[in-house]
Amino acid sequence: MTEKVDQPSVPFDSAAFLKTLTSRPGVYRMMDNADVVIYVGKAKNLKKRVSSYFRSSGLSSKNRVMVAQISHIETTVTHTENEALILENNLIKELMPRYNILLRDDKTYPYLFISGDPFPRIGLHRGTKRKKGQYFGPYPSAGAVRESLHLLQKIFPVRQCDDTYYQNRSRPCLQYQIKRCTAPCVGLISEADYQKDIQHTILFLEGKNQQVIDDLSAQMSTASTNLDFESAALIRDKIISLRRVQERQYVSAEQGDLDVLAAIVRDGMAVVEVSFIRGGRSLGSKSYFPKGSGGSSAEELLSAFIPQYYLGKNVPSEVLVSHTFEDMALLESVLRSESKHRVLLRCPQRGPSVRWMKMAMTNAEISLVQRLSSRSNLLQRFEALQEALDLEDIPKRIECFDISHTRGEKTVASCVVFGLEGAIKSDYRKFNIEGITPGDDYAAMNQALTRRYTRLQKGEGKRPDLLLIDGGKGQLTEAKSVMAELQLDIDILGIAKGPARKPGEETLFLVGRAGEVDLSADSPALHLLQQVRDEAHRFAITGHRQRRAKARKTSPLEGIDGMGPKRRQKLLQQFGGIQAIQRAGVEDIAAVEGISQALAQKIYDVFHDEK
Repeated sequence: MTEKVDQPSVPFDSAAFLKTLTSRPGVYRMMDNADVVIYVGKAKNLKKRVSSYFRSSGLSSKNRVMVAQISHIETTVTHTENEALILENNLIKELMPRYNILLRDDKTYPYLFISGDPFPRIGLHRGTKRKKGQYFGPYPSAGAVRESLHLLQKIFPVRQCDDTYYQNRSRPCLQYQIKRCTAPCVGLISEADYQKDIQHTILFLEGKNQQVIDDLSAQMSTASTNLDFESAALIRDKIISLRRVQERQYVSAEQGDLDVLAAIVRDGMAVVEVSFIRGGRSLGSKSYFPKGSGGSSAEELLSAFIPQYYLGKNVPSEVLVSHTFEDMALLESVLRSESKHRVLLRCPQRGPSVRWMKMAMTNAEISLVQRLSSRSNLLQRFEALQEALDLEDIPKRIECFDISHTRGEKTVASCVVFGLEGAIKSDYRKFNIEGITPGDDYAAMNQALTRRYTRLQKGEGKRPDLLLIDGGKGQLTEAKSVMAELQLDIDILGIAKGPARKPGEETLFLVGRAGEVDLSADSPALHLLQQVRDEAHRFAITGHRQRRAKARKTSPLEGIDGMGPKRRQKLLQQFGGIQAIQRAGVEDIAAVEGISQALAQKIYDVFHDEK
């Protein structure tokens, strides 16, 4: 389904425009024939940057569609590239251009607030920071703040009631009875003792748990020396609670606050996962799905996301990113200037911060899969596919086949099934291919289809509305032949990767239609086909690896690079067998002498291939 675009009534004369364009830094706005801004960009050199859109080759499909709609271009010169970036960000938020990556999230983030009163209260705060006191955050959600408040109340008995309630008490409330508050409202604790709890709370929120524990340990020793065993026991319970919190939280060696940004772009959809780390403690994460980002790279996504997300907001001292990109130094400079404190953007390569990034990437992957599998999104894609292929009805059941082997060894064919509800994994099938010339993908496809749909003729299984073949005209010919032999009337579509094997450049052939099926790179129909094709590919590779490993009749550990006999023996001794290794995490495996973190990850991956 080719996107319909409004062509300018008079073609834009790019050559004439570029002749008069300055080489100074600034912002450019591309307009269509209705005088609507369709794209806003910044440039260190306006002439050089705008010229790149009108070169004869090398443009992405998204940019080709955009350039075809340009009626005229307006520019604004700025003194510096930093000013251009800030102006670009403001214009994007104001104009919401169709072809920019757009972050739609205008809400303010919640903070944990400690008031500046003689007996401070601790609570949730959202909005402008006008009140006197200390703010901690931002947190990803109000739920995360409330969870932290609940935890703090168990350890430090600091009041959480609002001032109106506090100022009108004549006797202690229930929180005092259950030892969650020391009742400063009725004078049951001195200001000096109350401030100790406040200081410990602040240290805890800053991630300085050990300092709090050391201080409490000293207090416990003093109480014991003074024979005040009741107070000593209470302090002991606080220390135990703090140590349990430490066990549940991974404490980074990094000091201060940081955010972790992980970006993934796949199947026409993009996600940026933002994880919040404050004082070495994870406060949760939030997923963003920027509009207009499906045809971008992860690097382009981060470059567009960061200024929209951070400019005008509180920025932590460090931001970890999953990919490096061209504007990192510029963005770092602008964020530092705007926030009035040191800001570091970096892509972690080693050390504790790598763990934070892995966690964020895992969450991003899960969020993207859930988004792609959402019922409303899938229905839209199925409807788009019906329109693109000119089918009478929505193809409610798609079956896709793929072939996997290693130089012809242990060939496996996969069949995956998708419906309006997403992947129907209970209907997935694998076919061990036998009796063909090794490496003959056409014969393998023929055998798999024959076995699958002969059963259908016998009344076993469900009939697909669309048969998707991962391959070119050769595989499509085999599918057509099998369907004709079995006298099955099923629509057959072939999807072949383009010369560069890049998403969006696939070639599609529908049996019965002359020529190729033309779908734009941002077509929801193409994204659905890519999603189904990729799942068939994954399932075929998994089946092939399992068959190959079974045929070799060796320990799974023997196929891992770097795992010699001594290391295998050491690993088996430490865990007591393969099953225990299979249950272990990466860090458990890496704790074995001679096993590096990288090798531990390889071992873990062998046992955790998705089925």
